[in-house]
Amino acid sequence: MRIAIAGADGRMGRMLIEAVLNSSDLTLAAALNYKGSPSIGQDAGAFLGQATGVQITDDLDALANADCLIDFTRPEGTLEHLEACVRHKVKCIIGTTGFDEQGKQAIQAAATQIAIVFAPNMSVGVNATLKLLQLAAKLLDSGYDVEVFEAHHKHKVDAPSGTALAMGEAVAGAWGKSLEDIADWARHGHTGARKDGQIGFSVVRGGDLVGDHTVFFCGEGERIEITHRASSRATYAQGSLRAARFLANKSTGLFNMQDVLAG
Repeated sequence: MRIAIAGADGRMGRMLIEAVLNSSDLTLAAALNYKGSPSIGQDAGAFLGQATGVQITDDLDALANADCLIDFTRPEGTLEHLEACVRHKVKCIIGTTGFDEQGKQAIQAAATQIAIVFAPNMSVGVNATLKLLQLAAKLLDSGYDVEVFEAHHKHKVDAPSGTALAMGEAVAGAWGKSLEDIADWARHGHTGARKDGQIGFSVVRGGDLVGDHTVFFCGEGERIEITHRASSRATYAQGSLRAARFLANKSTGLFNMQDVLAG
């Protein structure tokens, strides 16, 4: 497969480029970055001291050379890239988080014309953790208070993280509830006693943290913690390549990482 990478000079973009270059069955076909970026015109492998012959560009028509785009940028950028993917019939892997409802609807509409994997976290370990949370929530459906804690680097702009939201949704879904109806997003001042059945969220932003997530099930006299810690973005990159391979024989449809792991 011919792979295009968005955000080519970012931390995640570089990790994805390196992963593609090190794979035996994938080829780097295009590297995109925002208009005005100082990296425009540079070889996409320059940071590795490697000549790839693929120059970083802001021309979205470069997607015509690709079979699949992998995008971990910002919602507004991803949606612009998605329109170009539809024009050129290019499959898309979306790891971007922070979409509003309108953005999510645009992704669903695009999936009627191209194949898309859209997931808040591409890590195989995180998606296994979501399954564990569903099981735990079914077993601990009363007498336990649930808190979702997450920590990321200081440059992350959305909170809670997409992964934290997915974890909250996994628990809420196992309880037959909507997360929006039972989430407690923030606490400040005199909040009163905690209400039963709520899911609380706590957020840390600082330094170069890659991503820590813990869901607490707090009962009387005991506490169960289910934790995933990422020490490298490589896990997200490898999950993204697995998602691209999953789409190889798909022409349309909206999929998530649970579909990828099952497929």
